[in-house]
Amino acid sequence: MKGTWKIYLLALVSFLVGTSEYIISGILDKISVSLDISITSAGQLVTIFSFIYAVCTPVIMALTAKMERQRLLVIAMGVFVIANVLAFILPGYGLFVAARALMALGAGTVVVTALDIAAKIAPEGKQASSIANVVMGFTVSMIVGVPLGRMAAAAYGWRSIFGFLVLAGLLAMIVLYFAIPRVKGDAPVPLTKQLGLLKNRRTVLGLAITFFWLGGYSVAYTYLSPYLLTVAGVHENALSGILLAFGIASLIGSKFGGYSTDKWGVTPTLTGGMLLHIAALVLLTVTVSFTNSWLPIVAILMLWSFTAWSTGPTQQFNLVRIEPEYSGIMLSLNQSTMQLSMAAGAGIGGIVVDQISLSQITWIGAVGVVIALLASFLLNGQMNEKALASNTD
Repeated sequence: MKGTWKIYLLALVSFLVGTSEYIISGILDKISVSLDISITSAGQLVTIFSFIYAVCTPVIMALTAKMERQRLLVIAMGVFVIANVLAFILPGYGLFVAARALMALGAGTVVVTALDIAAKIAPEGKQASSIANVVMGFTVSMIVGVPLGRMAAAAYGWRSIFGFLVLAGLLAMIVLYFAIPRVKGDAPVPLTKQLGLLKNRRTVLGLAITFFWLGGYSVAYTYLSPYLLTVAGVHENALSGILLAFGIASLIGSKFGGYSTDKWGVTPTLTGGMLLHIAALVLLTVTVSFTNSWLPIVAILMLWSFTAWSTGPTQQFNLVRIEPEYSGIMLSLNQSTMQLSMAAGAGIGGIVVDQISLSQITWIGAVGVVIALLASFLLNGQMNEKALASNTD
């Protein structure tokens, strides 16, 4: 279909910047050794990236709302490339943190702008699927980008990953400049209007589900590589393959979540997915404690990834139904909440590793998902009350 390849190009760009975010979790142990820092300090690189992405992206998008979209996308990719150059060449932990901060600014702007362009250049009636394709590029970065990054780090050193991202980013800038049509910006939506929705109790509960679900996931996922190597006793040579299996399970889970929501509804899919998510984290803890075999560990990891990401598309739809007339703003708030939750999860995980034990991250992650589950029950009750009131009127 005419123009479809441009959507896939935007998805590839989304994959590229997504890899820059997720890759740290796959090479945490190597960064720790290379920079002579603790695993906890290395984990805070995830916190910093996610926090800056969450807080600054809405501000940047508000300030650049009127800017032509293709130009903004190319400029943002330029910032992303410069940040990766700095990450590749600058020595020391402090300068690497600064490079990651700049990388987050570029990445956040790239993803949101790519979504905006995809919606505007999509064929008639295909806007939703075009946006989904761009989002899928970001998701696939965890599936393919993280294990490939682990392989590259093993072969060429972990900094080589950022060198590869520089080359890919430069190529993407050139292709985007010539391939993507000029697209007008929009009238800016004031941040005050966006934040005004937070006065609604149902909105707060909806975003709380995202925060605690993904935060609980992030507590464990951020430290997954050192957890598998140190606590589970997985061999280094098997780690890349395990991370790939983990990622594939997340993609299948995401697809199933969308299918299940359409077929059985939000509540069964959301609550069922989070119950299995909690069970998988508990099972992982118990299995690691009582077996030396890595096969059941991999099976439980795949169950964890499948159930965790089955919640993703369901929760997106869940938020839209809370304020259907403000669906764009709700999804924007959800994106920021997702990044804040990942930052919080990585930070809490670091405290657990530092003050308690690396082996306990799965328990703490499960607690976060339990809170998300409770929030979903409360929200469901309020949605039922709203529906009942509407029927009465």
